[in-house]
Amino acid sequence: MYLVLILIAVVAFVVIATSRYKLHPFITLLLAAFATALLARMPLSDIAPTISAGFGGILGSIGIVIILGTLIGTILEKTGAAITMADSIIKLLGERFPKLTMSIIGYLVSIPVFCDSGYVILNSLKHSVGKRLNVSAVGMSVALATGLYATHTFVPPTPGPIAAAGNLGLMENLGLVIGLGSIVAACTALAGLFWASKATKHLTCEEDQEVVESYEELKAQYGELPSPAKAFAPIMVPIVLICLASIANYPTKPFGNGNSFQLLLLFLGTPLNALMVGLGLAVTLIRGEKRTKQFTDLIGASILACAPILLITGAGGAFGRVLSSTDIGTYLGEALSGLGIGIFMPFVVAAALKTAQGSSTVALVTTSVLVAPMLGDIGLASEMGRALTVLAIGAGAMTVSHANDSFFWVVSQFSKMNVGTAYKAQTMATLVQGITGIAVVYMMSLVLL
Repeated sequence: MYLVLILIAVVAFVVIATSRYKLHPFITLLLAAFATALLARMPLSDIAPTISAGFGGILGSIGIVIILGTLIGTILEKTGAAITMADSIIKLLGERFPKLTMSIIGYLVSIPVFCDSGYVILNSLKHSVGKRLNVSAVGMSVALATGLYATHTFVPPTPGPIAAAGNLGLMENLGLVIGLGSIVAACTALAGLFWASKATKHLTCEEDQEVVESYEELKAQYGELPSPAKAFAPIMVPIVLICLASIANYPTKPFGNGNSFQLLLLFLGTPLNALMVGLGLAVTLIRGEKRTKQFTDLIGASILACAPILLITGAGGAFGRVLSSTDIGTYLGEALSGLGIGIFMPFVVAAALKTAQGSSTVALVTTSVLVAPMLGDIGLASEMGRALTVLAIGAGAMTVSHANDSFFWVVSQFSKMNVGTAYKAQTMATLVQGITGIAVVYMMSLVLL
């Protein structure tokens, strides 16, 4: 019982420190690691090496991957490739289903681009399409936001899901997380689209009466836009390579065992190598003079953008190493296994953390660290069990987006919604998405486990 009280106290500290006192999650998780080690009576000589090993271990496995994914997303954003992707989907689907179109655009763009940035980039597109077709601005905003939010919490190489996968030992089988995550993300995007279509009919915002910069003016700022093939390649090629490597590594060895083709697929499909290929394709999007300087500037911007995520991920790894080095995880896992809540446990923990402190990434990292030592005791230690755990955590990490979440303010402010409308539209949409997500994950667990 003493060990459970330690964990409850430490989690309460993380929630209160980050939500009420606005302490940065990096130092909060680091302090939590030290507090847990001291309270669990870890030998004093072991505390610093354990924390250092946990911090370095997780960043050694996924740190470069996070940086590369962020850099690819930055290049797609700054070169207008994200605009090309949106244009391509509009041409493919036409203008008959504008909310569905915005949801699909958000779903694809948020795989490499942070959902906050993706919304800012696509806001003018959303507005111009809505005005052209006389569609509610609130409905269009929620459709775009929920599409972005879906892949942001479920599909690597977005930093949150990839950090959770790393914490749960799935970097060698990331294709499984991408494949299953894409399905769950699609279901949650459809749930968000349903809410945008049905529940926002009578909601209005200032954007309905406002004329903003046209989509054509936005595109003109980028000059000549890249072709659809070049725009999609930096994200689709790495994802395909990672998935092919996972297939090549199946026990049935569909591409042979030990031959040159299989070894090549395994090499190219390693997340680090796949994203290096994606980066090479992304670099071809940079145009104009002084391309080397442009590329260097983009690298600097990307490092600044992902530095907080790297610090949070590393501190989460330190916290996780302390938990796995004590008996807390095992004890709690045995206690929870008796309750029979299985896959719902990581969802509840992630939802509580997300609702309390606002960051989906922090919820993903922290929850994956907390549940990693107890997966065996709750029957989720297999590869499939770990993958479904990542997705259950992702479902919790989107439940719910409200006033302590930066994405909530991006959506509400760019759409000119008042806070009350944003709660009815965006916050409720993320609640529907989260419940849908865990329902789909639970059904998957009944079939796959």
